[in-house]
Amino acid sequence: MLKRHPHSPAHLFLDNTPYFITGAIYKKRHLLKQPRVKELLLTKIRDYFNEFFWELHHWVILDNHYHILGRSRKGSDLTLIFKRLHGSTAFYIHEATRCEKPVWWNYWDYCPRDEREYYIRMNYLLWNPVKHGYVENLKDYPFSSFHQLYEEIGREKLAEQFREYPEYRTYVLREAEEDDF
Repeated sequence: MLKRHPHSPAHLFLDNTPYFITGAIYKKRHLLKQPRVKELLLTKIRDYFNEFFWELHHWVILDNHYHILGRSRKGSDLTLIFKRLHGSTAFYIHEATRCEKPVWWNYWDYCPRDEREYYIRMNYLLWNPVKHGYVENLKDYPFSSFHQLYEEIGREKLAEQFREYPEYRTYVLREAEEDDF
């Protein structure tokens, strides 16, 4: 684990390991509200994950934060991936929204220890648009990997996943809980 600055969370650098990552906009401003901004962010996430040979499993982009679930190749690439991701999108977001700087606050990572933790985090990520009141039905939110997963495994298997790991509804992300951004 490495912690470089007082407001910077400690990061894990583990190879070939599942990662759950949350990125947040400074002061929780809704700078990602425009669909084209969300699309750019997703494109950049995919680009950097591909560049560093990380697997992108699931994602959701909301108006002031995002969640990613994937798998590392080299854990030591984590810092560089998110430095580039946030650096390359900050200018575009600033131009699109005319916001004050800084754009990004931070990112937090967590490595699920087992299958149960992985699925609880996955369900949490997928459920986020409902949790935050964007939609009542996950099918109605376009900026999530929910649709891809729904096509891959089908309605019944996905419903079973949500029933088997129901803790997502009350889950608290401890890694970001005490950070006042």
